[in-house]
Amino acid sequence: MEEIYAKFVSQKISKTRWRPVPSGSLQTAETFATGSWDNEENCVSLWSIGDFGNLDSDGGFEGDHQLLCDIRHHGDVMDLQFFDQERIVAASSTGGVTVFLHHPNNQTLSVNQQWPAAHHHTGPSSPSYSSAPCTGIVCDNPEIVSVGEDGRINLFRVDHKEAVRTIDNADSSTLHAVTFLRTPEIVTVNSIGQLKIWDFRQQGSEPCQILSLTGDRVPLHCVDRHPNQQHVVATGGQDGMLSIWDVRQGTMPVSLLKAHEAEMWEVHFHPSNPDHLFTCSEDGSLWHWDASTNGSEKSSLFHQGGRSSTFLSHSISNQATVHQSLISSWLSTDPAKDRIEITSLLPSRTLSVNSLDVLGPCLVCGTDAEAIYVTRQLFS
Repeated sequence: MEEIYAKFVSQKISKTRWRPVPSGSLQTAETFATGSWDNEENCVSLWSIGDFGNLDSDGGFEGDHQLLCDIRHHGDVMDLQFFDQERIVAASSTGGVTVFLHHPNNQTLSVNQQWPAAHHHTGPSSPSYSSAPCTGIVCDNPEIVSVGEDGRINLFRVDHKEAVRTIDNADSSTLHAVTFLRTPEIVTVNSIGQLKIWDFRQQGSEPCQILSLTGDRVPLHCVDRHPNQQHVVATGGQDGMLSIWDVRQGTMPVSLLKAHEAEMWEVHFHPSNPDHLFTCSEDGSLWHWDASTNGSEKSSLFHQGGRSSTFLSHSISNQATVHQSLISSWLSTDPAKDRIEITSLLPSRTLSVNSLDVLGPCLVCGTDAEAIYVTRQLFS
């Protein structure tokens, strides 16, 4: 079990993100940002992970995440993404999108740019311009894409006052999350179990592809794209299931993996080790999924605090046509042959684990129990 360190911060943490390390540099992750929610005053904060491994008075290890700076945020922080080394973009429950600038010389954060009414409900049933929460953002310098409860998609460019492109009625339901498939294509997930692909080169407000869960149309809350194989997408839903999709074929997930007991809030492929995937849930758990095939015989049981439950997968599509060596370990159709090993990373169940991020050997997550957990030894 990796050493994982907790720090209690007196605010519910809705989002945690590592600051990217400069490309080509050998340094490991040192700084992360957090956003809070459901507090009297919410804020965006920057932390340094400090020197780990200090023995505390009880002889245990304590994590010493140092607060570098913070700034008040209007509304709950619904999403948080680093735009570059200095800028952090936050999505608000008030419908706004804000870019914060970090000043390392005096350790402060300031508002760099704002689109306060990025998301809003209009129409006869609501007073003109009532706000709608902005639920998700994704950045690819110089662009920022936002999605919201109003079913709207915005494409912003830093240093532009207005949105470069807005798809007003992109979705009749709530959009929960967005990520880039490949620039200029994005993928969104919504509250009726649909995954939609949009191409900003195309005019009009129609997606170029729609995939969906069959049956109950369970809301999808999160989405991530495989870093090397851009056709492989993972989503997490309200039922806690992990779905793996191959957007090149079919309209349904390739596999559904029985996972958490409540909503899955985030799913992340490891950016440089994508056979490893991480999920967190309302049920208070944080899981590391290992689909790498180097293990001699992977266990097909979950290990959660001594309790084991059998691993279930429904494989949906037949992949005989795709050359075997090109298939991602996540698209394997025989789960019994390619077992996935799942490790629970938190020492005990807590309140909802709302967010996680992984970079190199480092992981950070934030919870409703007002704690931030950090480990620097994911693969040790």
